Amino acid sequence: MSKSLYFILILLGFLTACSSNKNEQLASEMFAAFNRHDWSAMASYYSDRAEFLDPSFGLDYVTRSREETATKYSKMAETFPDISDSIKSIYSTGDNVIIEFVSSGSSGDSIKFKLPICSILTFKDKKIIRDATYYDQ
Repeated sequence: MSKSLYFILILLGFLTACSSNKNEQLASEMFAAFNRHDWSAMASYYSDRAEFLDPSFGLDYVTRSREETATKYSKMAETFPDISDSIKSIYSTGDNVIIEFVSSGSSGDSIKFKLPICSILTFKDKKIIRDATYYDQ
């Protein structure tokens, strides 16, 4: 292998790692906004129109605007005012970030939940363009 080809491969690997780390940071920041219940800030990490695969939406991907995303979570917080997510692990490869977390909260009366969830976020231009979230309803 020539030295220039070897250098290009190392450079590509470095750039991919930097991009993955940046996406992990953005995902962590989005979760921090969620835990602050700053729904507009949380939704700002998504593209203008992002695709979602989420059991609450059905079995197929749906496209939602940032405003619709913020509204969904603000309504969730009305039911569960202390809702929060605890990241257990975060992995990235290329444009994808995989996050394992536990969502928990209570409705103020007898309803409490603790739900393990896994999300695969796909980034493009520092915004989430696809969010595939998996959990047992």
